[in-house]
Amino acid sequence: MGASEVTMFEAVGGEGFFVDLVDRFYQRVTSDLLLRPLYPDDLTEPKRHLVLFLQQYWGGPTTYSEERGHPRLRGRHMPFVIGEAERDSWLIAMTAALDAVVTARGIAPEREAEMVEYFVNAADFLVNAR
Repeated sequence: MGASEVTMFEAVGGEGFFVDLVDRFYQRVTSDLLLRPLYPDDLTEPKRHLVLFLQQYWGGPTTYSEERGHPRLRGRHMPFVIGEAERDSWLIAMTAALDAVVTARGIAPEREAEMVEYFVNAADFLVNAR
């Protein structure tokens, strides 16, 4: 990346964007009958981990790897049965949360499109049951 290029982390406003995104995502998870059983009762740590992961992925602090090592997304999700229905529910929750945050913060549409593309690919990658 050239000196003049801005990371996604910087372009969306840093940590606050990702905290807001994850909060809105988990608000949807708590009421999703398919997703909620996949998460522990206390969502504090999963929320924190997701914020740290997304910040790092999009060019922010590397706290996630410093604390947890390599993300190993597929390996970390293998204990859970993730079929197409779970993928779809997760993607609906995440893209709705993203749309709400992008709208509230006035983020450029091309930045949102880049994030949606990543979330679609990540959701597809984590399917482990057909």
